[in-house]
Amino acid sequence: MPLKKEQKYRSWVEVDLDNFIDNLKEIKRLIGPQVDFMQVVKADAYGHGAIEISNIALKNGARMLGVANADEGVQLRISGIEAPIVILGPSTTAEIEQIIKYSLTPSVSDAAFAKRLNNALTKSGHKLPVHIEVDTGMGRGGTMHNEALKLILEISKLSNITIEGIFSHLASSEKIIPYNEKQWKHFSVLLADITSSGIEIPIRHIDNSGAILNYPDFKLNMVRPGIMTYGLYPSPDDESKARLAQVMSFKTSIVLLKDFPEGYGIGYGSTYITKKQTRIATIPVGYGDGYGFILSNQGKALIRGKRAPIVGRISMDMCTIDVTHIPDCAVGDEVVLLGRQGKECISANEIAAKAGTISYEVLCALGKRAPRIFLQKGKTDAVEPRLRRIFIPDEEKSISRIDNIIRHCLQTRARDEELGNAIYYEMFETLFGKEDRRLELRSGFRYDISIAKLPKAKNTATYKDYLRVSTHVEYKKTFRDNIFMIGCASNTAQLAALFEDQRCEYRWLMNNGKDLVMDRDFTVEQVRIDKVNIPIIETKNTKRGYEIWCGSDQLKKKINTEVKLEIEISTKKARENKIFPIYLVYPVRGLDINFNYEKAGIKNVREESFFAGRHPQPSISIKKGKSINIKISDKNWIFPTSGVIFTWDI
Repeated sequence: MPLKKEQKYRSWVEVDLDNFIDNLKEIKRLIGPQVDFMQVVKADAYGHGAIEISNIALKNGARMLGVANADEGVQLRISGIEAPIVILGPSTTAEIEQIIKYSLTPSVSDAAFAKRLNNALTKSGHKLPVHIEVDTGMGRGGTMHNEALKLILEISKLSNITIEGIFSHLASSEKIIPYNEKQWKHFSVLLADITSSGIEIPIRHIDNSGAILNYPDFKLNMVRPGIMTYGLYPSPDDESKARLAQVMSFKTSIVLLKDFPEGYGIGYGSTYITKKQTRIATIPVGYGDGYGFILSNQGKALIRGKRAPIVGRISMDMCTIDVTHIPDCAVGDEVVLLGRQGKECISANEIAAKAGTISYEVLCALGKRAPRIFLQKGKTDAVEPRLRRIFIPDEEKSISRIDNIIRHCLQTRARDEELGNAIYYEMFETLFGKEDRRLELRSGFRYDISIAKLPKAKNTATYKDYLRVSTHVEYKKTFRDNIFMIGCASNTAQLAALFEDQRCEYRWLMNNGKDLVMDRDFTVEQVRIDKVNIPIIETKNTKRGYEIWCGSDQLKKKINTEVKLEIEISTKKARENKIFPIYLVYPVRGLDINFNYEKAGIKNVREESFFAGRHPQPSISIKKGKSINIKISDKNWIFPTSGVIFTWDI
């Protein structure tokens, strides 16, 4: 299906989600309702786009996802996928940290790795499920089948690991041969021995795509379809056993048309010489895009519903097509290198046969530099930019690079560059501020405010004009600096300056009452971290307000750990101001605000709350004449630009 003009790319991969869903339905028909399936999405879902494919598969019955390594699993987790993710290959020690952090399920083949994983889990206070991989004849990953029971018994004693699954892999499932039966026998004997030993492993799987088609009796209680979900048969002999439709198409367009005389050399090395007057179309696809060099002078393309030969060498970024027999073709015409156009179709198996490889490699390689266009019900459902398919190692996660990726993703999601930029900059400034301040996450935020009349003081008549304000603030956060500051500002400019100092834990605005003096009427009564009193080191007036500095060398051991911080403050507020605002400037999980005014001599106290977040529905409890309590569950995040304003009459 040709793309609209505004959707054109140099090349693009179309992923037909309707075909993918139909393939899943066919698989579910073959395995029956009692068997679960794991959608295999390794290698970017065989080149189809792992994030979208995973989401569609999960919506259509997949119980879990299968990946090749921790990085692939992390990419899915970061995208928001919460389903179980199994790493099907042996994991390395270096991956353990990511496995734990992102709750991935590793496959285990040896005791040494299991013990290292268990030790790391013990230190982190987590538990994880694992799947035991068994080598029944593949000669690759997994513990040997005759040693597997010993390993399982050993791992079952580890305190932080649960054996959730066990699996093996058939070496030649695309064929019906005795060797597969031999592997099945080894696995069946092992499963029986495990049961006899009193160990229950709930998930058991050996069937991949070929076995689903050729060995339906092997399916156990889970299968792992891969290639057939993408519409390809493991072998031509399997085509009569299921109804599958190819999901991927790889397309580009003609960028140049030229006529050449007889005897003209085309491309590097002039490996093709024109035999007559010849029209050549150039397309912006080469081996750098995964269209293999080996297809030089033997590949095919579809243009205006007709087959046309690739002629000359395939370059890194371009290749050439003889279109002499298609006189009406023009620059901009769609060119199909994989997929259907009109009545003609080029399959991955056809390309693989010419390239001397297998269809799996063709799918994984094609369109390395191309966006994925996801089609559903004949329309573009989503566009995945190439950048999102590049998983960035930790050492390359520069802030500027990540910012650009996020901005481009938002542009694509909004389907409008200007709107995407607007969302990005609003989000960035809301969370990080103009100076790119460090993002602090807080939880268990509690704010107790008590306001009351000031006691009568000698030689002053102004005590009636003010209220005494006592506040207790507490929250949990990751501790960053052993020396930190609490600030009091007299105007919004000073307050803004305090916000830009990452060491400022708490800020107060004292901008009402001509008789108020910050260093006299703003007092930090107590600061505690994990119930230990923290000394005040210094107090001083600066251009940005009144600063109270706290901390000690002993706090250095708390850096980068979660702490509970408590701050108690006493100050005054002009009675006639009749407003008490509370604003959240950091993302917070859970909120509990108590506003106590029983002794303040004010009336008609009311609240106006505004919360930004996914589900920030507050529970509001009012004790008339005494207090107002606002609470949001610890399960919910509240984002900056949220707050509460209390107002009253006098």
